[in-house]
Amino acid sequence: MRRIKVFLFNGIFLCIISLILRVVAFTFNIYVINKIGAEALGAFGLIMSVYMLSITVATSGVNLATVRLVVEENTKNSEYGNKYLIRKCLNYGLTLGTISCIILIIFSPYISQIALHDKVPSYLFYIIAISLPAISCSSAINGYFSGLRKEAKNGIIKIFEEFVKIISTIYFFNFFKNLNLEKACLSLVLGETISEIASFLLSFFLYTMEKRKYIKHYNGEKYKQKILKIALPVAVTSYVRSGLSSLKHILIPLRLEKSGMNYENAISEYGKINGMAFPVLMFPEVIINSFSVLLIPEFSYYYEKKWTERISITISRIIKISAIFSIGVIGVFLCMAKEISFVIYNNLEIATYIKILCPLILFMYIDGIVDSILKGLDKQVAVMKCNVLDLFVSILCIYFLLPIYGSKGYLIVIFVSELLNSGMSLMQLKSETKFKIDVLEWVLKPIVGILIANILFKIIFNRHMSGVIELILKIIVFLLIYFFIVCVIENKNKRII
Repeated sequence: MRRIKVFLFNGIFLCIISLILRVVAFTFNIYVINKIGAEALGAFGLIMSVYMLSITVATSGVNLATVRLVVEENTKNSEYGNKYLIRKCLNYGLTLGTISCIILIIFSPYISQIALHDKVPSYLFYIIAISLPAISCSSAINGYFSGLRKEAKNGIIKIFEEFVKIISTIYFFNFFKNLNLEKACLSLVLGETISEIASFLLSFFLYTMEKRKYIKHYNGEKYKQKILKIALPVAVTSYVRSGLSSLKHILIPLRLEKSGMNYENAISEYGKINGMAFPVLMFPEVIINSFSVLLIPEFSYYYEKKWTERISITISRIIKISAIFSIGVIGVFLCMAKEISFVIYNNLEIATYIKILCPLILFMYIDGIVDSILKGLDKQVAVMKCNVLDLFVSILCIYFLLPIYGSKGYLIVIFVSELLNSGMSLMQLKSETKFKIDVLEWVLKPIVGILIANILFKIIFNRHMSGVIELILKIIVFLLIYFFIVCVIENKNKRII
């Protein structure tokens, strides 16, 4: 019972913190879009895709290794090993972070020339590379707090990081004044770098406060070997996955050019889909994601205890709740895409992308949950293999479809990618845990709920509203109607939760 209470408390706390952060970040993203435009946003998106590859090299599974080993120590009631363990994880992270930093600096000129057509100079990558050692060490400390189930500290760190990034970026926007593409990207890169370093300093301070609780004793465990056993398979598959992901994002504007667009229009179209439509679609995921990050230590605990039956029952309930929530969100976007697009971006063009892509929400949201569960069950390599295969197929589709179909081809690629990835992950989880898939309860009943809610909603709101408050009110009313209908059509002898 105590574990459930702690899980719910951490989940609700993270949900509130993440929701605040997502609202702040989303609002800031709108400010950035209005400030720099779609082309600069697309260019920065390509910089970030390379940056994410470097982060993958810098972290190399250190977060997951730290979480699992801390949970293992606590399961054995062996807290005194934690202090020595985290020191080893920090050394591992610092080494790989430094290596990643050097690699990015060396290859920056080639990346800038090939991926960005020399639209932005290579020194931007030099600046952002400085943050990589800090990110790797922060990842270890983050895993340490997650393993101890002290998510409040991770929440504080995230808030601080976002605050520093926003303040820094706005400062540089005002400092450079007349923003061209280069200065816009420079401002964003500086804001990102400063925030990551500041985040590490705060996390290290909180860690030093925490470690005082443990006595200076070492129980003889070979933590180095244990870290490598967990982290290395993740690292290798992550390198492949992240490398393919970066290649995928770099190829998109290049192959869109082949369809007849010039590079500026291609990168602008990329920015509209990835930088404008997707942030809107993924915004509600903050609620699910807040709990999904807690599933790794939770299922690690079940796995260590060998509670097979509890694992299967818990998985079924979690996926059912996630499916009901996801389908409700799909209903909101289908019903109010134009109003959402107009209120957020003052642009109805994005509504088309939102309507086309929103059915994928069910697969994207559940895929994140399934991946977290698999990692908790020590199947992180299987997760990475699914992601690698997905990326390989996506790259082939990008290469052949985009020159023929242009933006429509990219939308097809997104559908193929998300359906393939989520399908493989779900089948992998089913084969490992033998939980039962219930399409009627998870999908069909919520869809009926959406259809009825849509009819009732249009009766209540028979006119268009364009203000922010009105839009929020409409979303709340729609979801209340939907969840009420789902509860009504749910059999009385069954529970949603």
